[in-house]
Amino acid sequence: MHTKIPNTFTFISQFKKEEILSFNKNIGIIFRNYKNKITKSDIIKIKQFCKINNRKFYLANNIKLAVNLNLNGAYIPSFNKNLGIKRYSIKKDFILLGSAHNIFEIRTKEKQGIEVLFLSPLFQTKNYKQGLGVYKFNILTKFFKKKIIALGGINEKNIRKLKNANAYGFSGISYFKNKF
Repeated sequence: MHTKIPNTFTFISQFKKEEILSFNKNIGIIFRNYKNKITKSDIIKIKQFCKINNRKFYLANNIKLAVNLNLNGAYIPSFNKNLGIKRYSIKKDFILLGSAHNIFEIRTKEKQGIEVLFLSPLFQTKNYKQGLGVYKFNILTKFFKKKIIALGGINEKNIRKLKNANAYGFSGISYFKNKF
């Protein structure tokens, strides 16, 4: 792996130029929209905009399209358990990201060839009333030997606690959206 991996990521669900420009250039952008049908032309528009504006761009849950469009990588969500990912068909500097909530999902992500693991939820979120907390998070990090990104419930009040987490970086949705 020769490409620099961002240590901070955010998720977007639609193409808003102003939103993308509001993010620091070092933040990796993951397009994730599981509710609406996404067209190839939509992804191409985002890719071109990100490339012009020097942003790393990843596509959620569609590795084939991400590879075909020569994106920076793909994000495999925790619910995707497909073990048929063919690593040899992916270019060298293509990064596979993936998320997990427990040891079983971590093992699945390892089998999928994930290079960066989003471990969540670090803190309580709307969907997860019980966050892992820093202690449990750090225990789970011992089961994955590559880069780990803390995800879930990160806000202005608890971001300082991140320094105690065994994480390469962090990802947020509302944390970044609330800043702009």
